Amino acid sequence: MKIRLIGDTSLLERGLSQLLQDMNIQISDDGYPLYIKQRKGPLVIKKENGYGELFFEKKVHFFRGMGLWLENHEQKQSFERTEQACFQTSGVMVDCSRNGVLRTGEVQSLLRKMALMGLNVMMIYTEDTYEVPEYPYFGYMRGRYNQEELAMCDAYADDLGIEMIPCIQTLAHLTEALKWNYAINLRDTEDILLAGEPQTRQFLEHIITAASKPFRSKRMHIGMDEAHQLGLGKYLDKNGYRERFGIMSEHLQDVVSIAEKYDLKTMIWSDMYFRLGSKDGAYYDLEASIPDEVVSSIPDTQLVYWDYYHTDQSFYQAFIQKHQSLGSTPVFAGGSWTWNGISPNYGKARATTEPALLACKEEGVQEVFLTMWGDNGAETPLSAGLPMLQLFAEHAYQEFVSEEHLQYRFGTCAGGYWEDFMILNQLDETPGVSTSNLHESNPSKFLLWQDVLIGLYDKNVHGLPLNEHYKKLSTALEKAIVRNPQWQLLFCFYHNLARVLNIKAEIGIQLKQAYDADDTDAVRLLISEVEELKQRLNTLRESHRDLWFSINKPFGWEVLEIRYGGLHARLETAQYRLEQWLQGEITAIEELEAERLEFAGPYEMPEGSLGRNIYRRIVTAGNLS
Repeated sequence: MKIRLIGDTSLLERGLSQLLQDMNIQISDDGYPLYIKQRKGPLVIKKENGYGELFFEKKVHFFRGMGLWLENHEQKQSFERTEQACFQTSGVMVDCSRNGVLRTGEVQSLLRKMALMGLNVMMIYTEDTYEVPEYPYFGYMRGRYNQEELAMCDAYADDLGIEMIPCIQTLAHLTEALKWNYAINLRDTEDILLAGEPQTRQFLEHIITAASKPFRSKRMHIGMDEAHQLGLGKYLDKNGYRERFGIMSEHLQDVVSIAEKYDLKTMIWSDMYFRLGSKDGAYYDLEASIPDEVVSSIPDTQLVYWDYYHTDQSFYQAFIQKHQSLGSTPVFAGGSWTWNGISPNYGKARATTEPALLACKEEGVQEVFLTMWGDNGAETPLSAGLPMLQLFAEHAYQEFVSEEHLQYRFGTCAGGYWEDFMILNQLDETPGVSTSNLHESNPSKFLLWQDVLIGLYDKNVHGLPLNEHYKKLSTALEKAIVRNPQWQLLFCFYHNLARVLNIKAEIGIQLKQAYDADDTDAVRLLISEVEELKQRLNTLRESHRDLWFSINKPFGWEVLEIRYGGLHARLETAQYRLEQWLQGEITAIEELEAERLEFAGPYEMPEGSLGRNIYRRIVTAGNLS
C-alpha cells in the first residue's frame, strides 16, 4: 500500500525505513494521505473522507499508531481510536545466557515487532555473553556479543524509539563466568563473587564499563538476585561467618558506587530484601517484615519486583504496596513462560500477566517489562514467546483486551496467526494437565528425552491417550506451517516434535506391558516402531537445527545436539537389548524388570500436573555430570 505522510518526518525516517517491509507499505507522493503530528497527549488515529490522521507523543507511539492505522484502514471506511499509554516504559528482557544467544539480525527483527507493538524498552540478559576486553575467558566459546554488535543494535533500537538497557549480574548467577582459572580469586562459591576484595571490585569495574559502553542508556540492571550461598565458600574461610545480608548490602553499595562513577542509574531484583524479612527466607511472603535499618541502607537504586506465579490481582497489589513501603514504586517484571521446557506455557503466562498488569495500573507502577527466560538450554525458541509479548503490549495501552483484538494486532506486529500459535500451548497442556497448566507440567519435554527402557515418567502418564493427543496436534501444526509462511521453521519444528511424541509418548509403557506379558510378537512390532521413531527423531533434530541457526548464534546448539545424539544412541541400545532378549541371548531385560514408580521429585506434583524437570533429571536416575 502507498502512503503519503504529511508533516515533519525528520525524526522518524530511519525507523520508518526499517519497518516499511514489515508493514507492507511504500511512502509515495501519490499515496493515501496521512497527516502526522508529534505533541503531548494520547495516541490518536483517524480516517474519514479519504484522509488519515495520526497524533503521537513518543517516537515509539508513532510506530504503534502506524500499525493500528493500517489495521483499521483495511477493515473500515472511517474510524477514530484513542489510546493512552498506561506506563512510562514497557518492554522485554530477553535471556541470552542459557546457551541461546540471539543473532543481531534476530534482535533487530524483535525490535521492529516491539516498535509496532508500542514497547519502548529492551534488555538483553547477559551473565557472561558480552565482551570484557580485560578477561578473554569471560564468555569464551559462548557466543558473547562484541561491543560493535551491541552498539549496532542500540542504534537500531534508538531509531525506533526503543531504549536498550544493559542487564548483567554483579553477584550471583555467574557460574559460566567464574568457571575458568582466571576467576579463582574472584569466587566465593562456584556462582557467587567473593565480596569485599580489591580484585573483585576491579572485576566489577571492568564488567560494568564493558556492559554499559555500547549503549546510549544511562540505566543498567545489575541483577543481585538469588545469592543464597553468599559468604559460605571462600568468604567463610577468609573472614569467618557473617550474616548474609550484611555482606550483600556492602557489596551492593560497592556496585552502585562504581555505576554512579559512570553516571549510571541502577536497578536490582528485589528478592534480596524480601527474603531477609521472611522467617522462611521466601520471596513472596506477605508476612515479611523488613527492619527499618535495612530500609535505610537501601542505596539509590530501583527495585524490580519479579513475579510470574500468582493469578490473583490482590496479591500483586499487596506486594507492590510492600515495595512502596521501602520508599519507591518498583519496576515490575512479568513472565512469558518460554522456559517451561521445549514448548511455551501460554496458559500460565496469560493467567499471571493480566492480573499483574491490572494491579500495576491500580497501584501506579510506571515501568513494566516481560521476561523471556530460556532455562535449561534454551530449548524453546524465544520467538514462541511473541504472543505473550503482544498480550503484554496491549495491556500496556488499554485496560481490557479482547481475543479478537489480539488476533488482529498479532497479525500486524508479528505476521502470524494468533490461533495457530495458541496450538503450541497444547504440547504441554495435555490430557492429565489442568486448565492453563498452572503447575507448570512439561510433558513435551520429559516425554521427548526420557529413556524408553527406563521410563522415569511412565507411571505418571500411564492410561492417558497421549499418542493420540500428539497425533491430532501434528495434523493441526502441519496446517499451521502453510498458514504462517513467515514462521515456517518454527511450526515445522513443533510439527516434527508432535510426530515424535505421537510414537514416543507411550512407547515405554507399551514395551513394559509387552515384556511383562512375554508377548514376543508385540515386542517385535515395537522394535519396528523404535526404528520409525529414530527416523522421526532425526527429522526433528534437523528442523530444530534449522530453526536454531536462523535465530541464534551457533554456540549452545552443541548442548541440544548432544541431547538428541544421546537419545538416538539409547534408542539403538533399546533395539539391541530387545533383539538379544528375543533371540534368547539374554534371559531378562533388567530395565524392564524394574517396577515403575511415579516420578516424585524434586518438584511437587499436585493434582492436574504430570510433572516437570530439567534434562539431567529426566534422562536418568543416575548421576549425569
